[in-house]
Amino acid sequence: MITASMVKELRDSTGAGMMDCKKALTEANGDITKATEILREKGIAKAVKKAGRIASEGVVDSYIHGDGRIGVLIEVNTETDFAAKNEDFKAFVKDLAMQIAATKPDYVRREEVPADIVEKEKEILKAQALNEGKPEKIVDKMVEGRIDKFYKEICLLEQPFIKDPDKTVQQLLTEKVAVIGENISVRRFVRFEKGEGIQKKEENFADEVMKQIGQ
Repeated sequence: MITASMVKELRDSTGAGMMDCKKALTEANGDITKATEILREKGIAKAVKKAGRIASEGVVDSYIHGDGRIGVLIEVNTETDFAAKNEDFKAFVKDLAMQIAATKPDYVRREEVPADIVEKEKEILKAQALNEGKPEKIVDKMVEGRIDKFYKEICLLEQPFIKDPDKTVQQLLTEKVAVIGENISVRRFVRFEKGEGIQKKEENFADEVMKQIGQ
């Protein structure tokens, strides 16, 4: 039987996507060592080794929502200019820009979130748990679980990918590294929304973006 903990262990050690790990474990009859070899043969696990290499080339791309209400600029780096011209890479960058337009993250990765913001959120979550009547001895564990959800809301790489919610943006990135054969790094982005900060009617931009891409 393939358990969630086995999938997590394989994913943590290889950086491969959850479904890729589950398939490899199934093929390997639950043998993690053999499953790792299967992933390497497919080129998926190699992405982890590439992650430490310097990526200084790449592209700055944009996405403008159909009616001009939302605009996104994003910089994604590769190791070589050759890889930056790869059609699969360019499509990936465009997907990231649409992801940002739809989900409105504040940061690329959790390491960028200021410590004071994290601590403030933990205080709020702890107060919520105590107000729910949860025993104080388990509150800290609950807060850690809920802070992960917080990161998934505000950090691009931790969000579910809008075109395939079964994988995160980070898992999608890892897959692209394996396909393209170079390290890929999302460096920065900025999201503009027309009238931002001005009181206006609420709109569900995520639904609109999804409709535009046919999801």
